[in-house]
Amino acid sequence: MNAETVMQELEGLSKERTKKMYCSNGAHEPLFGVATGAMKPIFRKTKINQPLAEELYATGNYDAMYFAGIIADPNAMTEADYERWMDGAYFYMLSDYVVAVTLAEADIAQQVADKWIASGEELRMSAGWSCYCWLLGSRKDQEFSGDKLAGMLELVRNTIHDAPERARYSMNNFLYTVAVSYVPLHDKACETAEAVGPVEVDKDKPKSKQIHAYANIQKAIEKGQIGFKRKHVRC
Repeated sequence: MNAETVMQELEGLSKERTKKMYCSNGAHEPLFGVATGAMKPIFRKTKINQPLAEELYATGNYDAMYFAGIIADPNAMTEADYERWMDGAYFYMLSDYVVAVTLAEADIAQQVADKWIASGEELRMSAGWSCYCWLLGSRKDQEFSGDKLAGMLELVRNTIHDAPERARYSMNNFLYTVAVSYVPLHDKACETAEAVGPVEVDKDKPKSKQIHAYANIQKAIEKGQIGFKRKHVRC
């Protein structure tokens, strides 16, 4: 399959309701509105295909960009490639669920995510923290430095309330993910999440809301989910 036939198949799977939902979350034209699960039959035809992924990502079409993440070869991409993809990620569903997810399967994941977290740019920060969530939720505990993660918990404790909007979401999720998926720091993550307390988001909307990692961690404890690891990061 080439980029043109993939675009035709994606367009054939479009749903107006899905398109409206994506737009309400920040997507804009061009896009079709394809449910992610509906893309699997196309993936069975393309398999992993980095050149095709690059072509599709470059279209700027949200659905094509998402599918590009599914078929990308994470270790074939350099740090410069990930930076370029981030430059094209114009809202959080691309930064956190396409670029960060793809990066999480690459050998250079932590070094790139570290730079993004330190960048001060909202979507790069969000993608960096999100990447760690995908990493912690899928890789063995011994692949991480406990001291480094403990320092990151302190960074969240000290900066989350003043961080950019999308970064607050991802930092809150990081607290939850460390507590649930990285057993050596479960207690420290719980303590940090409790100290952080509720985090206000959507401040620019008529009605803001609060997200609270500690409350969600308690629910995970009750369900016996501590130590959870997923088998695959991407679909």
